[in-house]
Amino acid sequence: MTFDDLNLNTALLSALDDLGYTTPTTIQERVFPVVMSGRDVCGIAQTGTGKTFAYLLPCLRQWKFSKDKSPQILVVVPTRELVVQVVEAVKKLTPYMSLVATGVYGGVNINTQKLEIEKGVDVLVATPGRLYDLAMTGAFKTKTIKRLVIDEMDEMLNLGFRTQIKNILDLLPAKRQNLMFSATITDDIEKLMEVYFNDPVRVEAAPTGTPLENILQTGYEVANFNTKVNLLELLLTEDKTMSKVLVFAATKQLADDLYEKLEPIFPGTAGVIHSNKEQNHRFNTVKQFKDGTYRFIIATDIVARRIDVSGVTHVINFDVPAVPENYIHRIGRTGRYDKKGIAITFITAREKPLQTAIETLMKKEIPIAALPSHLVLSDVLTEDEKPKVYMKIIQVKQRKKEEVGPAFHEKSAKNSKVNFIVRKKDRMMAKYGKPIKRGRKK
Repeated sequence: MTFDDLNLNTALLSALDDLGYTTPTTIQERVFPVVMSGRDVCGIAQTGTGKTFAYLLPCLRQWKFSKDKSPQILVVVPTRELVVQVVEAVKKLTPYMSLVATGVYGGVNINTQKLEIEKGVDVLVATPGRLYDLAMTGAFKTKTIKRLVIDEMDEMLNLGFRTQIKNILDLLPAKRQNLMFSATITDDIEKLMEVYFNDPVRVEAAPTGTPLENILQTGYEVANFNTKVNLLELLLTEDKTMSKVLVFAATKQLADDLYEKLEPIFPGTAGVIHSNKEQNHRFNTVKQFKDGTYRFIIATDIVARRIDVSGVTHVINFDVPAVPENYIHRIGRTGRYDKKGIAITFITAREKPLQTAIETLMKKEIPIAALPSHLVLSDVLTEDEKPKVYMKIIQVKQRKKEEVGPAFHEKSAKNSKVNFIVRKKDRMMAKYGKPIKRGRKK
């Protein structure tokens, strides 16, 4: 099947032709007729399978010009990077259509975004928090929205947007078409669909955990962090096919440490991106990666689903991800749109159980390759890798409250005072040795 076989209009076909796309991916082919029928859709597909075009093509095909300045199509995504990417995708598909697409997200001036929306927008792409804030200020009318798309729903819930999603769904008109796309379907997602969706049709491109067939996976067993650094440096130096590489690290600190070691070796061609970096830095890093200024960038799992860059030749898992599903999202950054890709994973002895969990999820083993003979094996351990000496801590038993005595002591007998009455007779006896009696009255 080609895009010509779908019920697309001339404007969309011309845009696809300009982009060089002729054949729809599996999810695009399966979702299109269901969305065109007007049914609610729950799309289950891995990252890198063309989900964005899968929901944009039928939505844009059904869009009709309106004098109303409020949006007809609403797309909700979890991050700022995805907002930018979806807006770019809409613009790529609509050069021959008089349609306005706007993206809004947190971290920037809300008043500027409000003014932009008030000018008029047909497709609004937003993160949940900023979208709800703008709706509450009356920046746009929710009653004009005919189609709602929630992309990366599982990631949205993982980031804690459950309340905002519910609030947004409550604001929207009851008569609308709902499209939801997610890599995994959890119980929370099922409950939301039961309440807010109208008998959705499930469209599945590939079961969760199925590795993409066009990605060649390889693993290297290495001893420690510094040996991993040496191996990565060796691969980047000797393998000239590594022209656009994504390197994934377990934590933000490790990503920064790795960048500090590699940037002097590959000056001006390396970047680092994670959630602690400023928004402009993140946008500029991805931009320079896209245009080829950066040969490789180092990232964390938090952005694994948010970097949509075509032509990524290699994905290198510098650390094995703790969550097996994240491995699928990571390697899905390469081998996109039916192109070939390569995924390489560095595995230490400590990470072996994580490797087993990934292989269980995929139902496929990661082939292990021999280390290069001229690789420098380091015996220098990081603080985290050094053996820990645990001292036995002796717990001192605290006395119970009732066992604790008063905070004072008894006075000595000398200083103690006793209140009693001494009769005069007794005082006289003590003083004169005999009782003193009154004399006879005269």
